[in-house]
Amino acid sequence: MLEKFGLEFKVVNTEYVKELRRNRGIHANPWTSFPRLITSVDWLKAGEPLRMMRDVLPVHATYPRKFDILVVDEAHNVAPAGSTNYVIESQRTRLIRRIAPHFQHRLFLTATPHNGYTESFTSLLELLDNQRFSRNIMPDDKQLSQVMVRRLKTDLVDSEGKPLYPRRDLRALAIPFTDQERSMHALLEAYCKSRETTARETASTGTKFVNTLLKKRLFSSPAAFASTLEKHVHTLESKAGGPEKSVLSERILRTAIAKAEEDYADDERAEEIRDEAVEEASKRSAPLTQQERQLIEKMRAWAQGAANKSDSKAKAIVEWIENNLKTNGEWNDRRVILFTEYRTTHQWLHRILAAQGYGGDRLEIIHGGMDQEDREKVKAAFQTNPKDADVRILLATDAASEGIDLQNYCNCMIHVEIPYNPNVMEQRNGRIDRHGQRQDEVLIWHPVDGGAAKGDALGGHQDDIIRALKKLEAMREDMGSVNPVIAPQMAGLIEGTRRELDTREAEARAAKAKKFVRAERELTDRIAKLHERLMETRKDFHLTPERICSAVKVGLALADRPPLKDVELEDAPSGTVFEMPALTGTWARCMEGLRHPHTGEIRPITFDHDVAKNRDDVVLVHLNHRLVQMCLRLMRAEVWAQDDVKKLNRVDVRVVPDDLLDTPAVAAISRLVITGGSHHRLHEELTVSGGYLRDTGFAREQGVRRVNEWLERAKSCEISSPAFDQLADRFGKYRDAIMQTVEARSRDRLRNLENTLQNRKEQEIKNIRSVLSELEKAIGEELAKENKPEQIDWIAQLIEDERTQVRRDFEALKARLASIPEERDQEVQAIERRYESFAARTFPVAVILLVPASQIKGGA
Repeated sequence: MLEKFGLEFKVVNTEYVKELRRNRGIHANPWTSFPRLITSVDWLKAGEPLRMMRDVLPVHATYPRKFDILVVDEAHNVAPAGSTNYVIESQRTRLIRRIAPHFQHRLFLTATPHNGYTESFTSLLELLDNQRFSRNIMPDDKQLSQVMVRRLKTDLVDSEGKPLYPRRDLRALAIPFTDQERSMHALLEAYCKSRETTARETASTGTKFVNTLLKKRLFSSPAAFASTLEKHVHTLESKAGGPEKSVLSERILRTAIAKAEEDYADDERAEEIRDEAVEEASKRSAPLTQQERQLIEKMRAWAQGAANKSDSKAKAIVEWIENNLKTNGEWNDRRVILFTEYRTTHQWLHRILAAQGYGGDRLEIIHGGMDQEDREKVKAAFQTNPKDADVRILLATDAASEGIDLQNYCNCMIHVEIPYNPNVMEQRNGRIDRHGQRQDEVLIWHPVDGGAAKGDALGGHQDDIIRALKKLEAMREDMGSVNPVIAPQMAGLIEGTRRELDTREAEARAAKAKKFVRAERELTDRIAKLHERLMETRKDFHLTPERICSAVKVGLALADRPPLKDVELEDAPSGTVFEMPALTGTWARCMEGLRHPHTGEIRPITFDHDVAKNRDDVVLVHLNHRLVQMCLRLMRAEVWAQDDVKKLNRVDVRVVPDDLLDTPAVAAISRLVITGGSHHRLHEELTVSGGYLRDTGFAREQGVRRVNEWLERAKSCEISSPAFDQLADRFGKYRDAIMQTVEARSRDRLRNLENTLQNRKEQEIKNIRSVLSELEKAIGEELAKENKPEQIDWIAQLIEDERTQVRRDFEALKARLASIPEERDQEVQAIERRYESFAARTFPVAVILLVPASQIKGGA
């Protein structure tokens, strides 16, 4: 946010709170400690963080709201979770429901707003805007279009109509498994089937968990398989008696498995949790049969020998690197990311690559639990131009992948193992398939059996897997993500027990969701119009790189700081790149971000977006950059400074062509602020007015366009002191008339705006009344169903938790219905107060004296 928008945010977590209280005292509240904050929903949803939030929130939502804007990323995670018959609110849902009313604006970001459950979707809409929507009330198309903007990656184009995102090419990395490796997978399959048969009546939950984990680890690497197998065997050998059987024991086991299936930021901790779950499951399972013991011993012997060796997959990856990242034996500029789920596999593959000569500066690693500073250094190197950074291979775990951009100079990725969870696969792919990818396509390789043409495949068949992955990709492109009903089928596909994905239920849910979530596909024309509007705005406000640069130069001079120095940069026009002077004191923060994240060298700056585009050897100083903002603050302060201390002149003399003027003239630039009730600012703009400084008196120029034309064609000039004194005398002589012209221009502008503001007021009142009346009607119709026989029968079929949620939802609807009349009156009164008593306030900012070219020496 700081780099792209010049906005500083603080990340609120446990460490931040500790540091805050050390600095400000034990009663300091993090939620009022800084204007812009980022936090985790899961951190905030309970305990001390939630208590501190409650402390700062009023009992009821007030005007103005306590906070300005709430942005929720991955917003589908705060919607009530889907179940068999009815969705149930989570802690996340209750958190957002509690805090959202205290934010003036709300922005929810999600690829999947509708998960197939209407109750979940309507609850999410209610969290977003409870004046338009309510839970269980089918949304009106008109109201929905007011709040929802849906964009598919495939539809996003630039101003020229070119796709913003690359194509995704899914490919197979063929692995020629050896006979011994195939034998190990067959042994494991036989062992798992035997254990499941034994466990039909005892500890089936734990057995299924261990079997699935062993299969996943064997598909990942011999080292990962060996560690889990050893934990499983050790627990089986050390336990006394038969399996534990009790309700409490089953609950402990399910808790351990649930913890093992959660996401962790620390890979080492994740491995520990998995080992604990394997231990809990294994000690509750039935004793080994003689056949199972023999299978275990064969697998154990192989795993111990293979754990520190390269297997067929590792050799295939090494061969891929040699063929793709090298040309004639020398490293080229291509890069690749290798993703794995397990830290054990990560360490194993790291050792193999280093032993094969692919270590040193060419290989970098990131993993969960890694020091943040070290992680940023690796990311910076990988995102740096290959000409300046030697790294070509990045070996990463899933825990380290979330929220990291790696697309600058890499469009290749290899999945070391195919994740059983499609969302994990998408998380990995998204590291390079994102905005800013320089290539037209990203290439994703998946390890599949490459030697099964004449026999049974090890796991799923290559064609089946790639076909299924492409089908998932098509669904993702169409709906934004893969429906949860698909995920459980991935295990069968990868293990080879399933040839096709059954997408019928997913497609049915997707069709249901599409009724409410429509993508706007005709974007090219709209984006072109928006781009045109942006260009017009830049022109109107003179937001050119040259103007911004000029403002910075003036600001630095006002602050008595060293000036910018012109520097030359390859492929950049002269006069567009500058060296930032050494700034100290309060100005030192303007230097932040100038050091190259990898080389550490201080980079030059530019004010031109086109110069900075796709380059990391120059820093873009945009309009909201700290340097620009500090300079503009100084210039604004100078406008109102006293004559005895100000450094900036508010008077300028310029020359204009004779075809525009035949006598001196004046243009006054003023700030016009229009306020309503309680001095609420309704409108603000810079106005221009002017007239002719004739010998016979001052005459106002009625046409504002004419005055603007003077200013657009005026040029700087040098004027003698006597000539300037004459102009100044004439200005002073007509000062009152000029000020009357300025005030008249403001009154004219106010008259023009009064109708607009009045219409805006009436429209806002009409809109809020309409919105709340429609909501009132819809809730009334929904509540009328409460005691109908079919509703009672349906509720009777629900489980207890679902029935409780239904009752809560009906009570919430009743409370919402009762609150609408008073809320409608309050909203209308607030709008009327905001627009009452229009008043225009004019603040003259600058005066420009204009002289015909023929009346000034050296004029053009």
